[in-house]
Amino acid sequence: MIVNIAAYHFTVIDDPPQLARHLREQAETLQLRGTALVAGEGINLFLAGPGPAIETLLDGLRADPRFQALAVKYSHSQAQPFARLKVKVKREIIAFRRDQASPLQERAPTVTPDTLERWLDRGVDDDGRRVVLLDTRNREEVGYGSFEHALTLPIDNFTELPEALAPHREALRDATVVSFCTGGIRCEKAALWLRADGMDNLLQLDGGILGYFERVGGKHYQGHCFVFDERVALDPQLRPLRDAAA
Repeated sequence: MIVNIAAYHFTVIDDPPQLARHLREQAETLQLRGTALVAGEGINLFLAGPGPAIETLLDGLRADPRFQALAVKYSHSQAQPFARLKVKVKREIIAFRRDQASPLQERAPTVTPDTLERWLDRGVDDDGRRVVLLDTRNREEVGYGSFEHALTLPIDNFTELPEALAPHREALRDATVVSFCTGGIRCEKAALWLRADGMDNLLQLDGGILGYFERVGGKHYQGHCFVFDERVALDPQLRPLRDAAA
């Protein structure tokens, strides 16, 4: 059984190349595959391998005070879904290319999966406002599945989101808008930027779709959640759409 993890953490990294070298050495020693992105703003990990090796890597990271609060999402597969290990130093761990979108200073307000489920059951939030779900992913990802009645945008790249959303903003003023993505990282930036741009009725789904699947399952969700490896997508029980060894 292969353990797959998705994890990100925003924190100041003074020497990204040094951390990248350390992560590569550790992952190679532990025979892990996947992708690790390092930037001055933090780390973004998609790794897979035997469970004990994964936990050894995570224990080592969390021993560093910068990563004590690292949150990890787990799933499993029979086959290794990555062909090799890639460790890269980037300008951003998720490219958005806009000011006022740095989670290093603050974080946009969140809603938990359990609370969102309750709101969607009722059709309104706790203040009686209608709830609109905003999918911040691109059209390829959305094609595999999304929340029922979510607002999806015809974008191919995350950086296109603000312009694509602009025509809808006036119609959303009376709603509580909950943004979501695969694991939460895109909303960390998009929600901050949009709130700074005047959209103060916007929240982010804590943990993204994968966190919702872990806590709630598939209620109010249709289809699969696209992932960036050979599993292609996960169902609400976190089972892969493709698993070569299954």
